[in-house]
Amino acid sequence: MSITSLLVENRIFSQADITSKKRLLEFIAEKAAEELELPQNAIYNKLLERERLGSTGLGQGIAVPHARLDNLKEAHACLVKLDEGINYDAIDKQSVDLIFALFIPEESTEEHLQILAALARIFSQKTVTDKIRVSSSALEIISHIQQAELEQFK
Repeated sequence: MSITSLLVENRIFSQADITSKKRLLEFIAEKAAEELELPQNAIYNKLLERERLGSTGLGQGIAVPHARLDNLKEAHACLVKLDEGINYDAIDKQSVDLIFALFIPEESTEEHLQILAALARIFSQKTVTDKIRVSSSALEIISHIQQAELEQFK
C-alpha cells in the first residue's frame, strides 16, 4: 500500500494553535473520529496507549503516532504540519513539527509494519521533509510524498 493512497487533501492539516503533544493527539483523535465514525475517546486512548510503550517521535522533527483500531475496515492516515515544533519526547530530543498519524485495522499486523517501514524510508529523507515543511498546500505535500515513493522504486 502506498503512503499517498492513504492521504487525501482533507486529511492534511496545517495548525498553528497546537502547542503540546496532548493537544496534538486530541486533535488527531477528533479528526479521525469524524471521518471514521468511531468514538474520539477510544481513538485518543489507543494513541496514548501506544505512546506509553515509547514515543513515536522518530527524530528530525518527525512523529508517527499510530494505533490499531477495532471496527476499522481499512488503513487511515492524516498528516499534521505545525508552524512551530512541539515537545514530543522524540528520540533525538528535537521538537516535532511533522506528524503522520496512522490507524490500522486491529488484525492487519503485516500491513501495519509495511506502512511504518515505508513512512520511515520517506521521512528519513531530509530533502523530502524540507519540501513538506515549506509546502503551502495539501496537494503540494501529497505530490512531494508521491515523488519520494516513486524514487524508492527506481
